[in-house]
Amino acid sequence: MAVDLGGIQMRNPVNTAAGTYGFGWQFEGFYDVSTLGAITTKGCAAEPWPGNPAPRMCDVTSGVMNSVGLQNPGVRGLVAEAGEYLAGLSEKGCQVICQVAGHSVDEYVAAVELFEELAPWAAGLEINISCPNIAAGGCAMGSTPEGAAEVVRAVRPRTSRPLLVKMAPARVVDVARALEAEGADALSVINSIPAMAIDVHTRRSKLSRPTGGLSGPVLHNIAVRMVWEVAQAVDIPINGVGGVASGEDAAEFILAGATAVSVGSANLFDPECAPRILAELEEWVASQGVDDVNDLIGAFECQ
Repeated sequence: MAVDLGGIQMRNPVNTAAGTYGFGWQFEGFYDVSTLGAITTKGCAAEPWPGNPAPRMCDVTSGVMNSVGLQNPGVRGLVAEAGEYLAGLSEKGCQVICQVAGHSVDEYVAAVELFEELAPWAAGLEINISCPNIAAGGCAMGSTPEGAAEVVRAVRPRTSRPLLVKMAPARVVDVARALEAEGADALSVINSIPAMAIDVHTRRSKLSRPTGGLSGPVLHNIAVRMVWEVAQAVDIPINGVGGVASGEDAAEFILAGATAVSVGSANLFDPECAPRILAELEEWVASQGVDDVNDLIGAFECQ
């Protein structure tokens, strides 16, 4: 079940999606987190962010919407709060991927430099250039090849660690090619999709802003399609993200071309789901008559 996600050696393909898993320790009461291949920590910027005002989350059909605005304690706060735990998790063989947030190129650079200095246990960094809940910077930069490339071009020289990029669900093929050209080691496909939820009784948004990020099972098959498209366009590994709630969901991503998968919103409604998904994925791999999950990456057969 071991896979190589752009230089991050994972004991199995199951990762967690940033923003749905805190800093990992929050789930230790449910199961041994170290059994997973990796976790991705909540995105952190160089300095703390307060995030958006409440209400910041609401349920929708087959999913959830959020407008959290990437509230985070900053890199120093992350290290102070969870650094010891994350170092221990890494020693147990579960890779720790730290997500990097920023409103501007300079902020991304500053955050990467802090992670380099303060987080020696981080196996890799995931650059979030695609959050739909940030009013300035992230969404616009991640939605065009030029903007996405600018961020990676700036941060790539600041770290020798594997660099993942969390992609927006827009122009994925063009953006993926631009990111690969600038030295990204892997791509996380996709982030939540901008959407709206209106309270028909108050005629106001169910969130504190008119729009938010839609995630969950509702977007799974859109994400599978985008993973497949990106896999045809680049040679670097892909981390499939979007609506994974079962082993079969994870298997779809792998057949479409993903090396690893991230469990996201499912953590919110079933906090014990990640080890179950891993067990179901292991059963599926065995059922396919192969000895290595890597033999199934991109094994989708077009009619």
